[in-house]
Amino acid sequence: MTSPPRAPAFRLFLMALLAVLIHGYHLGADDAAIYVPAIKRVADPGLYPFGAEFFMSHAHLSFFADLVGDSARLTRLPVNFVIFVWHAAGIFLLLLAAWRLACACFHRDGARWSGVALLAAALSVPVAGTALAIMDPYLTARSLSTPATLFAIACFVSGKPKSAALWLLATALIHPQMSVYGAVFLACLAWAGRRRPLLPPVPAPVPAFGALLALPFLFEFQPARGAAREALFSRTYFFVYNWTWYEWIGIFAPLALLWWWSSAARRGTTPAFRTLSRTLVPFGLLFTAAGVLLASSVRLENYTRLQPMRSFHLVYVIFFVLLGGLAGEYALANKAWRWLALFTPLAAAMWLLQQSSFPASPHIEWPGYASPNTWLSAFVWIRDHTPKDATFALDPNYMLRPGEDEHGFRAVAERSVLADNVKDSGAVSLFPQLAEHWKSEVQAQTGWENFRLGDFENLARHFPVTWILTRRPGPVGLRCVYENRDFEVCRIGPGTPPGHAASPAGGG
Repeated sequence: MTSPPRAPAFRLFLMALLAVLIHGYHLGADDAAIYVPAIKRVADPGLYPFGAEFFMSHAHLSFFADLVGDSARLTRLPVNFVIFVWHAAGIFLLLLAAWRLACACFHRDGARWSGVALLAAALSVPVAGTALAIMDPYLTARSLSTPATLFAIACFVSGKPKSAALWLLATALIHPQMSVYGAVFLACLAWAGRRRPLLPPVPAPVPAFGALLALPFLFEFQPARGAAREALFSRTYFFVYNWTWYEWIGIFAPLALLWWWSSAARRGTTPAFRTLSRTLVPFGLLFTAAGVLLASSVRLENYTRLQPMRSFHLVYVIFFVLLGGLAGEYALANKAWRWLALFTPLAAAMWLLQQSSFPASPHIEWPGYASPNTWLSAFVWIRDHTPKDATFALDPNYMLRPGEDEHGFRAVAERSVLADNVKDSGAVSLFPQLAEHWKSEVQAQTGWENFRLGDFENLARHFPVTWILTRRPGPVGLRCVYENRDFEVCRIGPGTPPGHAASPAGGG
């Protein structure tokens, strides 16, 4: 196997910046609504005195929030700026890891660059059956665990098992769930290496199998009940019988292509290319069978939260690197017009995909710049002008409302809030001990659109709610101290007078 050349870091840095411009950036959107509040609480422990369990249940399982939050606290830089830098750094690390993997699989630089470029252009591609993209346009633990896993695989196929183990350990510290998939794949590679002399003799990574043996004891062998079941079934993609036909194509089409690629030696490829292609097929089929099995019986409902189909996130990442490398070897060569003909429309399609996903928000939400989105404007005003110990209530389905673009209130406003029916239900689907607490708060806010003064006062009697965010016009009888085109922020009960401004926790 040819030794990998030194990575051209500056080119990869420019490619990462271009990827940010293509795929955009959104603070605290979608899954980041769970991760970002944990980061901000590490940076400023005075935040979120109420309701933190809905994001800290995830955060306690890894060092991700501590890593990013402590970097903001120690550098004293605005936390939103630090989060953006980590997001861009995650993309750079992913492309660097892809370069290392491409070097292990292809002889020519042209093929290697094509593999990295295709992955960079395809970051917004959704992974079938998972509700994930290859790389989200916001910061989550996967932003760092994905490159760490890819580094582990690149080291493994390059004959560096100790380095692979260290990268796998880094993945486990950042995102324990994703590290299991990486460990199983490395074990599959080690097994393939024993059967075929295509890889250097390296020890199999076995720690993951100890965890797999413990899985039957994690949950009860019986149907989920009550609010926990409601939250579990809100994640329809957990159950393969809910999938559409094109999701099944998204599962089997990459596996079929990988099998074809592995059927014979391909020009310009190394033995590692064939081994990776061949090993990804049983790896993907194994977890697909697990997904089908878990959806086959109501007694196994609780185990669907293990989300075996998330293994395809790793399949897709490697698949696009290999596909791009083959395109560079067989089709693009050194013809600039061919590169432009492939990557220009692909980049444009990804840009349009992100525009359609966040139609009411700037394509890149630069830290510190005001957004014309009225939801985000209200969130930022709340961050800058309400006390840190304020607890808010708002429409429990706010993340699904037109113009909101799935931005998390806690992540942007940096204030406590009653549980919502969208993202907090995801936390409950994984941590059912939160179910009754979540359900009581959501039920208390049911019918929000028709709430009057008495309803808000009743809410404040049962929960420590001191402020509300509501559509204009605000309820008669409450002091509303902020308004924009669509919303008002109102105070419930005695306390902070209008105009009081708390120190913003993080700025920018």
